[in-house]
Amino acid sequence: MKDLLKIDCRYESERIEHFIKEQVFNRFKCRGAVIGLSGGIDSALVSALCVRALGKENCHGLILPEKESNPVSKAYALKHAEALGISTEIIEITKHLEALNVYQDRNAVIKKLFPEYDDTYTFQVTLPQNLLEKDRLNFHTITIKSPNNDIKSKRLSSSEWLAISSCQNVKLRVRMIHLYRYGEKHNYLVAGTTNKSEVMQGFFVKHGDGAVDIETIAHLYKTQVYQLARHLGVIDEIINRPPSPDTYSWPVTDEQFYFCMPYDLADLLLYAYENHTPEKEVCEATKLSPEQVQRVFRDFKAKENSTWHLRQMPPTPGAGDRVQG
Repeated sequence: MKDLLKIDCRYESERIEHFIKEQVFNRFKCRGAVIGLSGGIDSALVSALCVRALGKENCHGLILPEKESNPVSKAYALKHAEALGISTEIIEITKHLEALNVYQDRNAVIKKLFPEYDDTYTFQVTLPQNLLEKDRLNFHTITIKSPNNDIKSKRLSSSEWLAISSCQNVKLRVRMIHLYRYGEKHNYLVAGTTNKSEVMQGFFVKHGDGAVDIETIAHLYKTQVYQLARHLGVIDEIINRPPSPDTYSWPVTDEQFYFCMPYDLADLLLYAYENHTPEKEVCEATKLSPEQVQRVFRDFKAKENSTWHLRQMPPTPGAGDRVQG
C-alpha cells in the first residue's frame, strides 16, 4: 500500500507542465503566471513547474511577508527564486493588516485570556496531538510565550477561536488581492499552490489561498509534492523545512495546527479513506490498530463535512426552478 503514493516524477512533471502551458497560453490567453512564494514546499514546486512550462521570463514571484511571518520564509523564497531565475517583488502587507485592525482585534481577544499579553509576546494555536491515542474533540488551544520564555496555555471557546481565526485568515486574503492585482495588471494567471491533502481536509482559506485561476498540484498528496520537488531540484532549505501555515507569531507546524500526525502517515490514511481500502490492509500498512484507523477516519470525516463549502461553488437556486411571482 505504501508504494501506491510513489509517482513517476518525470512523467508527472511533464504532464503538469503541459497542463500549465495549455491553460495559460491557450485557455486563459495570458502572458504568464504569478505565484505567491511563501518559502514553503508547495509554492516552490508550483513555481518550478511554471518555469519549466512557460519559461522563466513569463513567471513572476510575489513575496508577501508581514510582521509575524517567520523571517526564513522571505529568505528561502528569495533563494529559491534566484535559483529559478525568475523576477520577484517583495510587498510588506503589515500596513494593510493594521489598516484592517487585524492585529488589534485579534489581540483584544487574546488579552481577555491573558491580560499581560502585548506585542512583545508570541503566540500559536494548536489542536490536541493525541488523535491516535483516544477519542477527543477538536478543540483549539492557544499558547503564548513571553520575552522571558514564560509559557502559558488555555483552551479556546468556539467564539474565541472564530474571532482569532477570522483575523488570521485576512492575511491570506490580503495576499490574494496583491496576486490578482499583479496578475490583472500584467495579464498573468494566478497559479494555485494547494495540494490534495489540504484540499481533502479543507486546509486552505476561502477567497485566500483558495482563490486562484488554476490548481496545478491539487491532485498530489503532500508526500508526492516532496517527491516531485526533489526531482526538480528545489533547494534543500525548503525541502527540509517543516510545513507551516506561517500566520502565527510563534511558528507552528501543519501537524500541530491541523493534521495531528506526520504527513507520511496522514497521506496513507487519506488515500485509504478516499478509496475505501479494507481496514485490514490499512492496519498492516500503517501498523495501526483498527480502533486507531477508525478514530482517524472519523476525524477525516468531521473535517471534510465542516469544510464542504470550500470545495464547491456557492449554492444557488437551480436554473430550472420556477420563480414565483
